[in-house]
Amino acid sequence: MPGKETIINIEGLSQFYGEKQVLHDINLYVRRGEFITLLGPSGCGKTTLLRLIAGFLQPTEGRILLDGKDISVLPPHKRPLNTVFQRYALFPHLDVYDNVAFGLKLAGVPEDEIQKRVKKMLKLVSMSDYESRNVDSLSGGQQQRVAIARALVNRPKVLLLDEPLSALDLKMRKDMQIELKEMHKKLGITFIYVTHDQEEALTLSDTIVVMNEGRIQQIGTPIDIYNEPVNAFVADFIGESNILKGRMMRDYRVAFIKHEFDCVDAGFGEDVTVDVVVRPEDIYFTNDPAKCQFKATVNSCTFKGVHYEMWVDTDTGYELMIQDYDPYPVGSEVMLYIDPDDIQVMKKERRANTYPAKVLGEGKVEFLDTEFSCDTSGFAEGEEVMATIRFEKVDLLDHEEEADLTGNVVFILYMGDHYHLTVKTETGENIWVDTNDIWDKGDFVGIKILPKDIKLSKPVAGNE
Repeated sequence: MPGKETIINIEGLSQFYGEKQVLHDINLYVRRGEFITLLGPSGCGKTTLLRLIAGFLQPTEGRILLDGKDISVLPPHKRPLNTVFQRYALFPHLDVYDNVAFGLKLAGVPEDEIQKRVKKMLKLVSMSDYESRNVDSLSGGQQQRVAIARALVNRPKVLLLDEPLSALDLKMRKDMQIELKEMHKKLGITFIYVTHDQEEALTLSDTIVVMNEGRIQQIGTPIDIYNEPVNAFVADFIGESNILKGRMMRDYRVAFIKHEFDCVDAGFGEDVTVDVVVRPEDIYFTNDPAKCQFKATVNSCTFKGVHYEMWVDTDTGYELMIQDYDPYPVGSEVMLYIDPDDIQVMKKERRANTYPAKVLGEGKVEFLDTEFSCDTSGFAEGEEVMATIRFEKVDLLDHEEEADLTGNVVFILYMGDHYHLTVKTETGENIWVDTNDIWDKGDFVGIKILPKDIKLSKPVAGNE
């Protein structure tokens, strides 16, 4: 909950570009001195949120409070915040010293104070010997240090960083991660950091905000986000995961891969469909038949530097990823077990595709801005209804001619024996598909739904 230690409080923030909504009712508070990371795939809204905090955009709805004061309409130069961009935006005609000093000179700070603060900042970022160097002669990592020093020399209450390390090579990126963490520790100011790199977020952050499609999916510490993902998107996006369909038999007992397991989860009810996450490092090999919970055959084994990554086919027809320090030969039959506290049970976000629809007449209904044929008996023309289609009843085609509508594959989740796809239609709505066919993210697909697979029902109170 927000309190005295809160420096930024974001309330009901939504953002539209024309008719397209890119942020949906964002509520978030940032503690003073916290290193908080906005994490998500490209287009999820994280940079838009950062730009709203910085003042480069004004929110369509909601407000942003800094130390309890509404700054939503303040221009960037009147906010005690500074931004470090992905492209460093250094002044090529100025040397390192003058780049860092630029903002102070603009603010009319006395020259002796400028000199003292610039030297202190260059020492902090390990650039003391580069004061007279032309910025174009610096490496990418050195330019990034100068950009950070320039942002920090103004003593902002909050430092905003928009994917600042993405232009660096892998080794330099890892080195700069360590340096950023050290800078944050020394300075004690609030860092708000944007990245799509999960490892970077886990390494740097006190708190991670996972975003997708303009919505916050989960807020938590790196350990919480990794060990206790709230949904399949977070589990898939953060690290490697085996994500599987499951059924909660009762408290502390869950079934998946056609076996039952003890677990530590309760409160889901009995005989309820759920999603289950098991990390690859949490599936263990055993030679003890009494400990074995299920058997499998190794179908691949790849050395990954620290561990071996193996894919196995279970005795019930599922494919799982396992990471272990010891390799098992391809073709070998193995015995496996999972500890109860390594099984993460999650509520299913949805169990079928469900859309508001309108009966157009006998045998005709409209939803997703498209007319479909289906059984409309029991419903009157013009009646508002709900149309439900099971995931596995949606067919994807590689051509448009026979399709009811078209879209692009935007998310792919492998669930052990099938793929669960999110397809964004041309109208901007999502449709979810279970399939055994292999598609790639970004594929343009036709969508076909047979009349017999569309089930109509009366709206339930509370449904939109």
